[in-house]
Amino acid sequence: MPPIRLIIVDDHPIVRDGLRGIFAADAGFEVVGEAADGPEALAVALRTDPDVVLLDLRMPRMSGVEVIRRLREQTPGIHVLVLTTFDDDADVLPAIEQGATGYLLKDTPRADLRRAVLAASRGETVLSPTVAGVLTAKDRPPEAPRTLSRRELEVLKLIARGATNRDIAGKLFITEATVKTHLLHVFAKLQVKDRAAAVAAAYEIGLLRPAADG
Repeated sequence: MPPIRLIIVDDHPIVRDGLRGIFAADAGFEVVGEAADGPEALAVALRTDPDVVLLDLRMPRMSGVEVIRRLREQTPGIHVLVLTTFDDDADVLPAIEQGATGYLLKDTPRADLRRAVLAASRGETVLSPTVAGVLTAKDRPPEAPRTLSRRELEVLKLIARGATNRDIAGKLFITEATVKTHLLHVFAKLQVKDRAAAVAAAYEIGLLRPAADG
């Protein structure tokens, strides 16, 4: 099996040197080029036709996301493996959307990095655990609306005004036991454990509005 051809793109020479050392020690890989910024990466990729581009995201002259987009246009069969220190959704999502095959952080162990490049060369998606978490959160279906009945909302509004169970019972002409039952339903629907948390949650999701309810 021929070695996997890769280029290393990072604006820090010491990082490029370290990465080159990791892959030079393994006959299964061949570093065919390096680049310190986006335009140079595009030129090197065009000249060397690598299997994998190991790419930092934040570099001078051109962002890593733009490099990914142009690489995919310039060489559709190329696989881009992002290797960076940034794992927030503002970095992760654009890179994946533009076609990155994988996304790893720079604290990835050497053996895992080599396995990741091998997997990326086959077109397999490789993600660090934190990045996978970002994508999972993005794809999670929206939470079902937490609606309260008219009576439950009346009880909650009175709670927000500092009323006791006895006050609420007298105001709404119901028993204290019924008030407690309504409160238990409110706690369950808002996923809270006490009155203060219920009020806070209700303001947060818009069930209560200070201007109208205060």
